[in-house]
Amino acid sequence: MTGDLARRSVMRTLRQPANIIPTIVFPMVLVAVNAEGLDAATKIPGFPADSYLDFGIAVPFVQGGLFAMMNAGTDLANDVEGGFLKRLALTPVSRLALLGGQLAGVVLLSFLAAVFYLVIGAIAGVDLQTGFGGALVLIALAIGLGMAFASFGAFIGLRTGSGQAVQGFFPLFFVLLFLSSANMPRPLIEQDWFRTIATWNPVSYLVEGVRSLIITGWDGAALWKAAVIIVVATAVGTYGATRALRTAMVRT
Repeated sequence: MTGDLARRSVMRTLRQPANIIPTIVFPMVLVAVNAEGLDAATKIPGFPADSYLDFGIAVPFVQGGLFAMMNAGTDLANDVEGGFLKRLALTPVSRLALLGGQLAGVVLLSFLAAVFYLVIGAIAGVDLQTGFGGALVLIALAIGLGMAFASFGAFIGLRTGSGQAVQGFFPLFFVLLFLSSANMPRPLIEQDWFRTIATWNPVSYLVEGVRSLIITGWDGAALWKAAVIIVVATAVGTYGATRALRTAMVRT
């Protein structure tokens, strides 16, 4: 049953270009605009990269996770509205297995998006300091980010049973990205209130973990912080989603 759900999730993802294209293309368009407009920032003393593209290309890996959140939540909300969960309630499969199968499409989309970002980045001249090994870790981080954000999307979708509600939460998560160190290193943020929010914002450490592989090299501290946040976020989101799934299956 879990395999069937995973296959269904993958096929549903592949059949919806409206889910794939924004996840893959929009973050790269945004980073291209930022790289052109903010390249002068690399002249600031202490800026950690000679090219803003090298600095900014970490952001699409996190943005891809945000899109995964919206896609996963919307798909599950549609399953609630369409009565699919009502039929699943008659099966003996555990809620965690059901949820894992439903999110298989997120893993595929996160993998494809990460490979796309790496290939386009390499073509554009991004110098990956950690080489091929770092590229593999970046792909793993992208999948982890996708699962972490998607688990929260699944929670919202199952809790509300409304795709529109999931889409309504998307801007709130997007604000977290802009209030992080996505566009400027935290030590170089001049506004105290912004630097304080960025320091407390866990998204900053996700971006910095990804970025370290691109512009710094193997930075154990940055990777450790990013990995812990991904694991904790996935655990919390999955716990909430499984409880919401139980409620949704009883309700339907």
